[in-house]
Amino acid sequence: MGKEERSTYTIKEDENLGEVKIADEVVAIIAGLAAMEVEGVASMSGNATKELISRLGMKSLSKGVKVDVLEGIVTVSLKLNLQYGYNVLEVSGKVQEKVKTAIENMTGLTVADVNIRVAGVDIPEEV
Repeated sequence: MGKEERSTYTIKEDENLGEVKIADEVVAIIAGLAAMEVEGVASMSGNATKELISRLGMKSLSKGVKVDVLEGIVTVSLKLNLQYGYNVLEVSGKVQEKVKTAIENMTGLTVADVNIRVAGVDIPEEV
C-alpha cells in the first residue's frame, strides 16, 4: 500500500488496558484465506493461487477482496476464480459461510454481507 494511510478499526477499547485496532488489509487477508480453503475455489481474482501465496506472502491474498467496516459491521466483496466442474451456488455459499465465520471469530466484528463475484473458471488442461 506504500505510504498510503491504511484504514484501521477499533475492535476493543478498555480504559484500563488501552485499545485494539485492526487494519482493513488484515480483515481482507482473513477473508481471502478462508475463501481459498473452500474446495472448488481455484484462486482469488488477480491470480492469488495457493502456490503464489506461499511464494509471495499473505498480502497477495487481499488483492481480490474489498472490505468496508462501518461501526463494527463488515461488508466483504470477493472476486473469485472457481474450478471447472463445481456448482457455483454451492461453492459460493460455502465461501460466504467460511468467510463470515472466520472474520467474526478472529476479530469480533459482525459480518453483514459477503458478496461474491465469480470472475472466471479455471479449466484443467486435460479437458
